[in-house]
Amino acid sequence: MKARASKIDAILTNTYGRKVIEDEEDPVDILIETILSQNTTDKNSHAAFQVLKRAFPKWEDMMGNRPDKIATLIRSGGLADIKAERILGALEFITKSRGELSLDFLKEMSPTQADAWLGQIKGVGPKTRGIILLFALRMPAFPVDTHIHRVTKRLGLIGQKVSREKAQEELAKLVQQREFYNFHINLIEHGRAICQARKPKCSACKIRRLCCFYTGTTWARS
Repeated sequence: MKARASKIDAILTNTYGRKVIEDEEDPVDILIETILSQNTTDKNSHAAFQVLKRAFPKWEDMMGNRPDKIATLIRSGGLADIKAERILGALEFITKSRGELSLDFLKEMSPTQADAWLGQIKGVGPKTRGIILLFALRMPAFPVDTHIHRVTKRLGLIGQKVSREKAQEELAKLVQQREFYNFHINLIEHGRAICQARKPKCSACKIRRLCCFYTGTTWARS
């Protein structure tokens, strides 16, 4: 399985290019962006994030506001009321726990410790924690979104009944840590461009010969 995952990673890299994390990103920014991204498109969530950033150049300025005010600002991102509550709750939790609104202290922790600390925040699930670890803290984590979950199931890298949370654990074992970000991003690109939910474009897929969905071969363990 590791050899097949490595081949898939290499082909996707050749197809979509090698992805590297270039800019230093603030963990609190990533936390808020990821909450906004839940159950919507990247375009909508990014627009909502930019609206919030313009309204509150410093996230401390958002604290103390009523959730309905925040919800009005992020309405374009969907599930605005729920997301507003989660964002404000997260900011309050961080500030009360640490005495300041910063997650930079997580950089001094191990990945396991940082993941456990983030898990205390209401509404911050495995995917959100994984994104913060990987994108902002440069720690080994393999967050799984809908595209990655769908694509890796079809490829047979994970079983058909494997949950997203379990998929994060299983996929992290299949590729080397230095490939986590590259493989993560390229799987998402492939899911958007080729391996789409309703009608995958198998004839245009560069990894179809390694795909259980296309070849009709045995799936990975469930």
